[in-house]
Amino acid sequence: MRVVVVGASGLIGQHVVARLRESGHGVTSVARTARAGVDHALDATSAAAADFRALLAGHDGVVFAAGADDREAPHGPAYPVFHRGNVAPVVRLLTAAREEGLTRAAVVGSYYTHFHREHPEWRLAERHPYVRSRVEQARGAREAAGPDLPVAVLELPFVFGRARDRLPNWAGPLDAWVRSRSPLLAPPGGSAATTVAHVAEVAVDALERASGEDLPVSLENLTWKDMFGRIAAAAGHARPVRALPGAPVRAGLLLTGLAHRVRGRQSGLDLRHLGDLVLRELFVAPARAGSVDAALAETFPRA
Repeated sequence: MRVVVVGASGLIGQHVVARLRESGHGVTSVARTARAGVDHALDATSAAAADFRALLAGHDGVVFAAGADDREAPHGPAYPVFHRGNVAPVVRLLTAAREEGLTRAAVVGSYYTHFHREHPEWRLAERHPYVRSRVEQARGAREAAGPDLPVAVLELPFVFGRARDRLPNWAGPLDAWVRSRSPLLAPPGGSAATTVAHVAEVAVDALERASGEDLPVSLENLTWKDMFGRIAAAAGHARPVRALPGAPVRAGLLLTGLAHRVRGRQSGLDLRHLGDLVLRELFVAPARAGSVDAALAETFPRA
């Protein structure tokens, strides 16, 4: 199997490339910036379908592991930014893949699409521009691919791990916090979690099976208290994590949202409604239970 990986220099992309090669598959790596290990430099947000066709010719599969991050707060309205990063390039890529006769594809997405399906009453796509972009990304990818090109959508929660110089985008602030003298405080709720190695394993398996499924990727479900405590322990700064009521969390998010609006910005996850998410247990039943401890140690190494 020969596979094009778009976003190959990122945290997830590097692991997908490595896993494919370990499994005996050929890989063409594509990233926005030329660097060691990247076969083709191409900005997916501006590339036309014809650009993608030239890269995809002679391949069997494609992985999209790029896109806009949920932490972005662009000048409003925010949705066009997330559409440009997450939806439009995937539609062009999968259109080109269908035209080139590829037989399998995987798109790296977010577990918010899982909760969008499971809990329509939460109105996630309506309230959050980022979630709307992920929902439309999955739908647009499959419409562009057509019936003969199955597209697996990997729905990722918190992902721990490292790929050379790449870490999760949110790791820096958490690392600084757990190493500081500030108290560790955790609100109610929690999240599913996985490792970047497990994501790569699921992606390669989906390609090998030519899966067209929605695949929530989880190894463990962690309360915020458990997560923060284990991060601090991994970093060598273990200490108790105290309970933080939900009310100040909601208030802080609302104040931050107000500051964004004053500056003309809009968050991908609307801060007026984000409290309804972060204070829930955003848990996903693992297809195969495991531990994220080794990946925590990679993400937050002891000094």
